[in-house]
Amino acid sequence: MDNKEYNTLETRDTFNTKLGFILACVGSAVGMGNIWLFPYRVGQFGGAAFLIPYFIFVILIGFTGVIGEMAFGRAMGTGPLGAFKKAMERRGKKHGDLIGLIPVIGSLGIAIGYSVVVGWILRFTVGAITGGLTSAPDSGAYFGMIAGKFGSIGWHFAALILTFIVMVAGISAGIEKINKFMMPAFFGMFLILAIRVLFLPGSSAGYSYLFSPKWELLGDPKTWVFALGQAFFSLSLAGSGTLVYGSYLKKSEDVVNSAVMVSIFDTIAAMLAALVIIPSVFAFNMDPAAGPPLMFITMPEIFKQMPAGRLFASIFFIAVLFAGITSLVNLFEAPIESLQERFKFSRAKAVTTVGIVAAIIGIFIEDGDVLGTWMDVVSIYVIPLGALLAGIMFFWVCGPKFAREQAQLGRQKEIGSWFEPMSRYVFVGLTIIVYIMGIFYGGIG
Repeated sequence: MDNKEYNTLETRDTFNTKLGFILACVGSAVGMGNIWLFPYRVGQFGGAAFLIPYFIFVILIGFTGVIGEMAFGRAMGTGPLGAFKKAMERRGKKHGDLIGLIPVIGSLGIAIGYSVVVGWILRFTVGAITGGLTSAPDSGAYFGMIAGKFGSIGWHFAALILTFIVMVAGISAGIEKINKFMMPAFFGMFLILAIRVLFLPGSSAGYSYLFSPKWELLGDPKTWVFALGQAFFSLSLAGSGTLVYGSYLKKSEDVVNSAVMVSIFDTIAAMLAALVIIPSVFAFNMDPAAGPPLMFITMPEIFKQMPAGRLFASIFFIAVLFAGITSLVNLFEAPIESLQERFKFSRAKAVTTVGIVAAIIGIFIEDGDVLGTWMDVVSIYVIPLGALLAGIMFFWVCGPKFAREQAQLGRQKEIGSWFEPMSRYVFVGLTIIVYIMGIFYGGIG
């Protein structure tokens, strides 16, 4: 089948610059997993010792899965539905688009749940700026007011509106521009916070928690399993968002280099979050293992006790809001692109349709317990399956020759002989492990 068949980018909006594409991918990857889960996992599984398997898996997955999803989307010039369909057609098979529904449904499912959380973040951002957050006598009660059933509908809808305003503008004028602003701002604000936390009395215990290696935990299989899960989900592998962003990438860009940059900046974001949250938690004798409440209860309590707490709370939640919005944009893009490609919806009509679905379903999962169950089901059973199917489609169904050709496009230096075995066996094998272990452990990301 001639590769010209896949070159549909002339009729599609594209990223104008390689930097814009990389920042958009980084924006999709930097989210709650980096901000509250990564710091906790580091301390839980051996401090600096945990970083060894984590970095290993980031390299393995970044050099295979991220490259694969970017190159797959660009090769087919479409999102999961069209890409899976074209991959199956290369083998004379039909109904690949039905398989492609799995990552699209996963992306939409996570986006719907995530939009509720971004609504909470928006509420806390406004509260931090106005002073209501740091003056509230009980942070748990403050959070409880919005985390209950139907407790944050207005903020939830506001988060959706902000997200879809960006998305209606399109790829270059909307998604690329917002990420070019929000991602550098995120890194800058977290760097400011990390420097401030460095001078908090008692913060040294937090650095010890993060960086004192407990080498014996390297012998525990769970350390490696959870490091793999953290790396996998941190890099936003789902067979949807990175794939569809790849479909907007020009043929002249180097996807290998782009994947490396995304992996590096995503890891820097996780480390910055760890350097802000964990030392501050220890400085004020809080619980580093608080999980999701760390964001909405523990950190506000810390800011209340910190000099200039209102200022630093504002910086923190604005940065977190930026991370949430850029992730949400990426998650919603797969279903929006699918409506555009499959049913020829206009951009505005596709965004409106997805927005209505997200708003209606989101109302009924706003309760914290229901939301938790919803997110667990999608993240454990659907998201890894989408990534696995995308890997199989590109590296196996399309074949190693096609995969190499598409990954090589725009790259001056030839990709090494490592590419085929690492992509076909190591990445796909690791993805199967993530899927099985996620079910076994009830979630490892």
